[in-house]
Amino acid sequence: MRTARGSNGVAWADLGARGGYAPRMTEPHIPDRVFRTSDEDAASARDASKTTPQTAHSAYRLAFQDPDFLLREDLRPVRFQLELLKAQTLLDEAEVGSTFVFYGSARIPEPAKADALVAAAANERQRRIAERLKAKSRYYEEARKLARLASASPPYPGGEKQFVVCSGGGPAIMEAANRGAAEAGADSIGLNIVLPHEQAPNDYVTPALSFQFHYFALRKMHFLIRARAVAVFPGGFGTFDETFELLTLIQTGKMAPLPVLLFGEDFWTRVVDFDALIEEGVISPNDVEIFRFVESAEEAWAMVQEFYEERVGWKIGPTQTLI
Repeated sequence: MRTARGSNGVAWADLGARGGYAPRMTEPHIPDRVFRTSDEDAASARDASKTTPQTAHSAYRLAFQDPDFLLREDLRPVRFQLELLKAQTLLDEAEVGSTFVFYGSARIPEPAKADALVAAAANERQRRIAERLKAKSRYYEEARKLARLASASPPYPGGEKQFVVCSGGGPAIMEAANRGAAEAGADSIGLNIVLPHEQAPNDYVTPALSFQFHYFALRKMHFLIRARAVAVFPGGFGTFDETFELLTLIQTGKMAPLPVLLFGEDFWTRVVDFDALIEEGVISPNDVEIFRFVESAEEAWAMVQEFYEERVGWKIGPTQTLI
């Protein structure tokens, strides 16, 4: 039997009378792939030296290199898919098994900057608001401490990280959460959103886990896909939106119960009359058992541990009916 060697170095055996050649498998060198990669074709398309009216037109661009095409109205479903998939893929690669999500105001200052906020007040009304924000600056430190506690959680035996701190990636309470994780030597996630006014990620988000979203819906989905505990600090419309959507998902059974910790009972019972909602009949008495009020990081972390040590959550489940 004669052998021949192809251009790729693979030896081929002459089948003689049967005709043709067959590969000798004693030393196979089977390639991983036979098609060029998307990267290779993208590079070739970018480096093409010949320019004609046809090649210069946007219709000639590779579809995935054509921003005009990707930003068309009828490509919205594809953009939804990409926003879901990008963060999901990178979090999988980072071995993020579960997250501890932090919601809260982008206006609450850290204690060291609270006095400057009061000093900058131009009138009595601004001064009163600044004083209230100064009083809430203690929550910056509580968020920071809670993030340190969560970040000390050991990974699962398979290596997946647990209770990875996840915030909106912005300033104030969000910064405090990412800062606490960084101080503990742990990675943390920032889920930023494109807004008309500039918002950059805070300095403490892990760069490889710093994401930016166009769609609020996809951002909120990523907040909760891996969430196993949520801390909610005083905040405004954005905090309310995220929090009440979470409560609704648990209330309706679309999402399994998990620890939802509202920091600052005085704040929450002042801005939301939960008892009135019960008295008006628009929520059940047991719906307020979905969450707990807490005042300190230590209290919050103890409640998270209690929730999972019970195996079935807190002793009064949110799906029970008390009326």
